[in-house]
Amino acid sequence: MLNLKHLASAFCLFVIYQTAYSQLGFSHEIGVIAGPVEFRSDFGSRDDEKTNFGNSGFGIGIVHYINFSYRADCNCYTTDTYWNDHFKLRNEISWNKTNLNHHGKWVDPNRTTPNADKLRAHSGVAQNLDIGTQLEFFPRSIRDFQSFSYRVAPFASLGVHYTSFNPKASTTYGDTTNPNYRGVFDPANIYSHWFDNFDPTVEPYPINVNGGSTWSMVASGGVRYKLDKLSDLMLDFRFQYYFSDWVDGLNHKLEYNKHNDWLLWVNVGYIYYLD
Repeated sequence: MLNLKHLASAFCLFVIYQTAYSQLGFSHEIGVIAGPVEFRSDFGSRDDEKTNFGNSGFGIGIVHYINFSYRADCNCYTTDTYWNDHFKLRNEISWNKTNLNHHGKWVDPNRTTPNADKLRAHSGVAQNLDIGTQLEFFPRSIRDFQSFSYRVAPFASLGVHYTSFNPKASTTYGDTTNPNYRGVFDPANIYSHWFDNFDPTVEPYPINVNGGSTWSMVASGGVRYKLDKLSDLMLDFRFQYYFSDWVDGLNHKLEYNKHNDWLLWVNVGYIYYLD
């Protein structure tokens, strides 16, 4: 299950952090984001086109911005500095889910070995709850954008998220009618090569669905489009790298498992200026 204790602690720190900034009088923006996710993990072969596009899911989130260029307490612009005119602080709570299957050459129809059948029968689910902060940089003036000097404002961001993950795993291989059927936790039902180079003293089994938490690095680039004085549309392309290889519930030691789990997320958002 999701690590709610750790997530609650992170959320409390998040609220305290935002309250401290709110006392400084900066203005705020809030919005919603949603869009498709491509989850890159130990399912399938890395850099395989069928895997990359086959394991796609969906993400949604709520975003909050601290806008340093405008003060809510006086309805006036702040001191004109480079920082105030080109940076915003973006805070986010988001959730994504991807159904995972094995794609690529190892499960091609012409492969009729038991191992190929085991891969085809194995599936999983990656679902993650995130909370975090990113520093967002606008190369063009935020003040000019807000005053309609132009309607399009590109940006780039970098930050850190705390992720609570809750993966699932299942298989249809073997005698599923047997009352003692153990599914993916019977080594006879899963891909035998996942045990190659596997050290049971470090990790007892290549599949783990107990869930947990980890940190992740988030980098993104995108653009805002000014709709009116108090609202923008946003298009954001995100790269998120987890500091764990268990986010998808699978961690084998084959040569194409050289990196931790990561994802790409293209999201569209609506941003509203609160003050």
